[in-house]
Amino acid sequence: MISPSASEKFRASLRGPSFCLGKTGYDEARKVWNGAIDKRPALIARCAGVSDVIQCVNFARSNDLLVAVRGGGHNIAGNAVCDDGLVIDLSRMKGVHVDPTRRVARAEPGLTWGEFDRETQVFGLATTGGQISTTGIAGLTLGGGWGHLARQFGLSSDNLLSVDLVTADGQFLSASATENADLFWGIRGGGGNFGIVTSFEYQLHPVGQVLGGIVAYPFETAKEVLKFYREFTVSAPDEMASGIVLNSLPDGTPVVGIVLCHSGELTAGEKLVEPLRAFGPRLIDQIGPIPYTAAQQLIDAFYPPGLQNYWKSSFLKEISDEAIDTMVAYCAKRPSPICHGLIEHQLGGAVGRVDRDATAFGHRDAQYSFMSLGMCVDQAEAENCNRWAREFWSAMQPWSTGGVYVNYLGREIDEGAGRVEAAYGPEKYARLVALKNKYDPRNLFRLNQNVKPSQAAPAAKIA
Repeated sequence: MISPSASEKFRASLRGPSFCLGKTGYDEARKVWNGAIDKRPALIARCAGVSDVIQCVNFARSNDLLVAVRGGGHNIAGNAVCDDGLVIDLSRMKGVHVDPTRRVARAEPGLTWGEFDRETQVFGLATTGGQISTTGIAGLTLGGGWGHLARQFGLSSDNLLSVDLVTADGQFLSASATENADLFWGIRGGGGNFGIVTSFEYQLHPVGQVLGGIVAYPFETAKEVLKFYREFTVSAPDEMASGIVLNSLPDGTPVVGIVLCHSGELTAGEKLVEPLRAFGPRLIDQIGPIPYTAAQQLIDAFYPPGLQNYWKSSFLKEISDEAIDTMVAYCAKRPSPICHGLIEHQLGGAVGRVDRDATAFGHRDAQYSFMSLGMCVDQAEAENCNRWAREFWSAMQPWSTGGVYVNYLGREIDEGAGRVEAAYGPEKYARLVALKNKYDPRNLFRLNQNVKPSQAAPAAKIA
């Protein structure tokens, strides 16, 4: 047990504020994006800078505390918060510096992609970020990170030039291709297993106005639209990223919708989307030239904070006729109007051209990511929605590659054994274990999609 005096001394040593049970601000500070997560940490330390992060790591390690690390708090599994332990909250660390001459940005881990993009777009620059603007840059990048620009410029992690981080022993290190290169390999896809990143340096690219938007068709035409989408993506250039979803409009109307972003020349993009506009009937056609920042917010309204969320995901070998039939059948019997099925075509292109061994990210040959999303407003509906998502995912497994995107994994209790390894494959996973043994052998950083060290970690104390 940690004595009240030790706890108070620790809190007083921080430059940023801290929150504990029963104190003003605590309930708001423990909330994360996924409303299904309801955890009560003993202490939340909202770090003001690197010194606070080091203080937190040293305090947690010395007292065997369970540690959660929060960046944007958008992770589906809710790993940004824990019961009874210490939350190292980076959400106020939002510094960003853009060098437009070198096309480089240095950014702190509390930034969301919307905040990051706002700063880089002033100079007509961007790097690959998530498709929801409220997603944090840290978690998405460390897990690989794809979005509208991935097919053209590679993953978020492919665009990392260097990081600064605090390791489990409280050391401050830099990692890049020339400094601590083994660690740099691991953090590009290996998640938060090896330390707390306090600064990311990204390569930026010229990105101006894009062609983006949503086109939606009646649900009754879903099979035809999915088959059309299959052909549309097979011939899509690197500049075209998209996703297809079987969902409902805000008024409850079931639809099949396509969200797209073409980051190349606008005239070429207009020509590419002509078949989408010729395919009908259409309920919505909102495709047009928009700022990149607007493209990054196209689906924000479908994923607001506070909803009950349960996801299952895997990569697909192909969009076969049988997979299409299965998707339509399950999405025709959704238990909630905001439950949905989704196929993303954010992969391929530049993602697939990166050397397979260059980073920890696995499955660069994948073309499509599938998700079944059990979502609802009322907690009383959650059990039915979760069951639907699991059954839908299971029914889609005959067309799965067996791999999965680490950022889409839920809690280990929901995913089952072996799913983290499936995100990397056996060879890369073994290499990640070796890195874990070197940088975090006691598994201080275990509330993540955990790469377990060879030696079992000691039990954590309760603060």
